[in-house]
Amino acid sequence: MFVRCAPSSRYTLLFSHGNAVDLGQMCSFYIGLGSRINCNIFSYDYSGYGVSSGKPSEKNLYADIDAAWQALRTRYGVSPENIILYGQSIGTVPTVDLASRYECAAVILHSPLMSGLRVAFPDTRKTYCFDAFPSIDKISKVTSPVLVIHGTEDEVIDFSHGLAMYERCPRAVEPLWVEGAGHNDIELYAQYLERLKQFISHELPNS
Repeated sequence: MFVRCAPSSRYTLLFSHGNAVDLGQMCSFYIGLGSRINCNIFSYDYSGYGVSSGKPSEKNLYADIDAAWQALRTRYGVSPENIILYGQSIGTVPTVDLASRYECAAVILHSPLMSGLRVAFPDTRKTYCFDAFPSIDKISKVTSPVLVIHGTEDEVIDFSHGLAMYERCPRAVEPLWVEGAGHNDIELYAQYLERLKQFISHELPNS
């Protein structure tokens, strides 16, 4: 789904959404967000979500974002330096995977997780071979600027995940820790939009 929000915008967000939603539910959010931060938004559904066929799996998540990236590059002719990868919650998993393989304008990680096992067992200190979504091991390969956003009271993915991911980013920018926010309400805080605008309009090249 391609939402042209801002005809004059330089950047397109490749948006990987959270777990319990599909594109139909996100549509009005995308239109509002894109027009406020002056970006077009390209989003896709994961296998087995919404009207997409197939089954949700880790392998399919990576294949799905690859297909979205290729469509954006070829069908819509958007070049990598104009693509911002935006991942929310489970969407940070394919986002980090893609960003570790391709250079792009920037990466935004909204309530990211270190790995599946670390969400279930917070005391896990290393990545086991059967651990799904090992983003913490891939983030150090991301060479684009990274903005991490996390609520301090996140009840699904603990705030410590955002902190750890931020600390491992080679090119992290000033993160946004939203005091008192949980997993699903960060967008309701004024500083969410302010930080995104600041990042996209002032911290990334706009020439």
